[in-house]
This record gives sequence, structure tokens and C-alpha cells, in this order.
Amino acid sequence: MKYVYFFGAGKAEGDGEMRDLLGGKGAGLAEMTRIGLPVPAGFTITTEACDYFYKHNKKYPSELRGEVEKNLKRLEKTVGKKLGDSKDPLLVSVRSGSARSMPGMMETILNLGLNSKSVEALAKLTSNERFAYDAYRRFVQMYSTVVIGTSKEQLEHKLAAL
Repeated sequence: MKYVYFFGAGKAEGDGEMRDLLGGKGAGLAEMTRIGLPVPAGFTITTEACDYFYKHNKKYPSELRGEVEKNLKRLEKTVGKKLGDSKDPLLVSVRSGSARSMPGMMETILNLGLNSKSVEALAKLTSNERFAYDAYRRFVQMYSTVVIGTSKEQLEHKLAAL
């Protein structure tokens, strides 16, 4: 079973007909790539991986980690950047999706790959320190809200205490 489908550099492992497997966003990105639109490279984790997770006591399929690592390396090679790099970082967005649009799904996490070193590189690359640190702040805020479940107010209180 394949759990991760790559798209980028004009090629896609899926297409627009694969909504049930890739979700609406994943199928759309694959199709746009397939027809030649300039879509940033990425990969989609299948709905089957999610289904497995919930059917197996919140455990991921054993193959998933290796497939994600393989596709992350492929993504890095395709765009010429490394996730979290201290000189020219790859930043990615994590978006949820399903075969059908559903309200209340997980929110998007932007700028995954920013950390205390890569934010400095982003500031240099853009010549805009304020932009870089605002992007980092938004990443921390989104991650804490979506993944950890901390509210914006709780996070601001914790950061103020530092």
C-alpha cells in the first residue's frame, strides 16, 4: 500500500480523479501539476493513512514514516532547499483535506521549517527581519493552536512570562 503521493516539477503521482484517496486538495494539486500549471512541489498523505490511524488505536502505518522521509528528500531536491536549513530554509504548509469538503477540519499550519536558526536565514534572504520574525510567530501560534491545542490567549500569556 502506498500512503504518500508526490507532485512537482511538472509531474504528479496522482490526478484529479483520485479525490477519495488524495482528498479534494491533494487531487486538485496533482491535477493542476499534471496539466502543467505552476504548482509548488509537495506531497499528499492519503486518506487511507488517516483511516488506518483511527482503525488502529491512533497508530500510524509502519510504512508511513519512510514514505514521508523519502518524499521530503525528493521535495528538498526538487526545490533546492532543506527543511529547517540555517542558510536557505525550505518552508512548507500543512493542510488537511478529505474527499469531501468538511467544516471544522484541522486548520492550515504555515511556515513549517522555521526555527530559531532558519528564521535568521529568512530575515537575511528577504532583507526583512520583521517579516521573518512575524512569519515565525505565526508558525508558533498556528502549531500551538492546531497541534498542541493551546489557545492564542494561553500562548500569549506563556510567551509574556518568558
